[in-house]
Amino acid sequence: QLPLFPTEGEGEEYILPPLKTRALTPESSLASAIGGFHDYMVRQGFTQNTIKAFLGDLRLLSRYTGLTKPVQEIATQTLRDFLTYLRYHRGVPCTPKSYARRVTTLKVFFKWLAEEGVIPSDPAAALIHEPASSPLPQVLYDAQVERLLEVTKGRMEGDKADARPHLLVTLLLHTGLKKEECMNIKLSHIDTSDPAASVLYVRYDDPRKRRKERKLRLPPDFAETLSLYLEEYAPKEHLFECTARNLEYVLADVAEEAEIKEGLSFERLRMTSAVRDYRAGTPSDRLREKLGLSKVTWREKEKQIKMLAGPAL
Repeated sequence: QLPLFPTEGEGEEYILPPLKTRALTPESSLASAIGGFHDYMVRQGFTQNTIKAFLGDLRLLSRYTGLTKPVQEIATQTLRDFLTYLRYHRGVPCTPKSYARRVTTLKVFFKWLAEEGVIPSDPAAALIHEPASSPLPQVLYDAQVERLLEVTKGRMEGDKADARPHLLVTLLLHTGLKKEECMNIKLSHIDTSDPAASVLYVRYDDPRKRRKERKLRLPPDFAETLSLYLEEYAPKEHLFECTARNLEYVLADVAEEAEIKEGLSFERLRMTSAVRDYRAGTPSDRLREKLGLSKVTWREKEKQIKMLAGPAL
């Protein structure tokens, strides 16, 4: 039988397989509840990194309370004492980011137990969430966007015309795609039936990520740019059949010509897209869906986007 948790070290790679758990009761042990929670995370499509992090946090809780502790005996004060232990008495540094994630883990885990009727109330509901503040993301100023587009449009002219920089930059500025999503675009995901209103379908092969699938509008000139690009590069299946590193070089090259000293990245264009959409009046929920973000991730990201899009103080 496989162990519920790794026994050595802090950076384990071990991930539990989905479990077929028996119905949980208030008397069920913490170990049984964690097993059921893992099954729930897999079925809900949590990422492997999230599952790994949450299990690691719950492993620490089980070491603190004991694996056989009945879940009904874990009270709010138990969790507060546990968090104090992590911060001050464990003997291992607990960064603000790690602390914030561990609070999130407790809230998600015990909320699930309460919603499933395993426990009568959620002991983690009263915990104060102190999210670790991330630095404001870098975005392009309007003047930088104008210079950048002048450069990419210029690349489509002359004897050595190259439509790829303009295709890539306008795609990212209008859709806010992640690098992974950009690299996964297949030609079959793009609908140019109406050239003035082209559409991209963001799709995932991994069934756990299919909640992130969405339909996005493309810029008005995308179909024309795409046609030029296809003539030049003749991709067979994916829109970009080079490496992500190659596209990063393309971005670095046009950033240098546009005199964007801080450089250009997929993430910077993604956040620039989000800020421009927010400023244009895109509703919050719609923007979250466009970016493919969970409600938990969106909480902090929305604050940053709102600050960047709003007027100066």
